[in-house]
Amino acid sequence: MKESEIRSYDELPLFLNAETAAKLLGVSISSMYELMHEKGFPVLRIGSRLVIPKDKLQAWVEQRIGGGA
Repeated sequence: MKESEIRSYDELPLFLNAETAAKLLGVSISSMYELMHEKGFPVLRIGSRLVIPKDKLQAWVEQRIGGGA
């Protein structure tokens, strides 16, 4: 999904790939892959793919903003 295609949270797919999540968080793709392998990060393995549920990513971000973790 191109950055210019993202207009609102509701338009995002249910599961995000590393590239889309990296753009949303404003980090590099390599940093995103590192995050995806950290304990506590909301990632699912579907077959050989790692995907991030968009609602879990939002909760993860909000927890860090609000909780200071």
